[in-house]
Amino acid sequence: MPMQPWFPDAKLGVFIHYGVYAVGGAAESWSFYTGEMTHEQYMKQLEGFTASKYDPDAWAALFARIGARYAVLTTKHHDGVALWDTGHRSLDVVRNTPAGRDLVTGFVDALRERGLKVGLYYSHSDWNHPDYPSIRHVRPGESPSPYSHAEPGKEDPAAWERYLAYRDGQVGELMDRFRPDLLWFDGEWERTEEQWRMDELAELILAGNPDAVLNARMLSHGDYATPEQGTPLQAPQGPWELCLTINDSWSHRPQDRDFKSVRQLVRYFTETIGMGGNLLLGAGPREDGTIPEEQIERLEGLGAWIGRHTDAVYGTVAGLPAGHHYGPSTLSADRRTLYLICFDAPRDNVSLRGLRNEVTRVTVLGTGSELGHHVTGGLDAVPGVTWIDAPAAADLDEYATVLAVELEGELDLYRGTGRD
Repeated sequence: MPMQPWFPDAKLGVFIHYGVYAVGGAAESWSFYTGEMTHEQYMKQLEGFTASKYDPDAWAALFARIGARYAVLTTKHHDGVALWDTGHRSLDVVRNTPAGRDLVTGFVDALRERGLKVGLYYSHSDWNHPDYPSIRHVRPGESPSPYSHAEPGKEDPAAWERYLAYRDGQVGELMDRFRPDLLWFDGEWERTEEQWRMDELAELILAGNPDAVLNARMLSHGDYATPEQGTPLQAPQGPWELCLTINDSWSHRPQDRDFKSVRQLVRYFTETIGMGGNLLLGAGPREDGTIPEEQIERLEGLGAWIGRHTDAVYGTVAGLPAGHHYGPSTLSADRRTLYLICFDAPRDNVSLRGLRNEVTRVTVLGTGSELGHHVTGGLDAVPGVTWIDAPAAADLDEYATVLAVELEGELDLYRGTGRD
């Protein structure tokens, strides 16, 4: 299925990890799986999950304000606790927590009210389900866990069939009730594609919404790649998205104070869109549903930079390959304007190498100031270097300055090795 056109032009999404793990500041479901806390301690967090200040309209207003085009909510993490009123196994915030209500419907409605695309996260795995540890798929170097793996010789195919019926039932509910634009799966590493019955699951999803976008954790049925927590040095083939945390944690962990600065987030963002990807930036609300102020400050800082440079963000494609410009860049959809991103103030000139096109004009995006430019060198098929005058101090952006380079014709680059 061809990629839905909204996705590659979205550029920015927000990834919300919200669940009972926020009560004790735990590392999502991993905290009981790895022994950070006991399973009993983890499940006791159900008693403290209130969602008392949960305001999805405020969330959606924030997302729209910063320029995000979609958001993804963890409807069920590996702990199996659903955020909606599920009819398949009663472990959800409606029945088992003081919140006492469905939290997905408000999220979906609030996003759609503002024209944002709806993404729902769902984990294939469920470390709380009694039928889940019934077959094995242990990766090299992985230690089997009683939460996820059957003991050798104790596999139970009938239990696994029950588990798949439960999973398909929940995914079917998400499709029927919410018709999400995007499904963000996780937990796929614990089973093979055949064990997961991905063919049947994909058929179920696309029957509910033929236009649904699926991430790569649907394995061969995924529409886009999802590198995590680090910008790739080479762009994955096809559409892709970098999922990244604002600090070092996906969920609310008040002890984690290692927040990325706005300047760092601008770098992550521009390096990602410069290679043709989206940034899915994670935020972890408190158990009451409020997003911590430090995270809001950084989201808004990134959003303000985007607001000053929208032409270099939306309606663009991947920019120059490495070596042509010392920094990221994007290219307008008509391939006639390059947007050069400069993280540091240029001392003298900005150089652009291998450009065959004539440059008709260079301006500073956001201020409109025009910059001089000239070409030196070049021989036969090898073009010279285009030198762009450095912007004045008043034209520099606090985080990254963008130069709009207007070209005569569509971008034409020299990629050779030079004259022999």
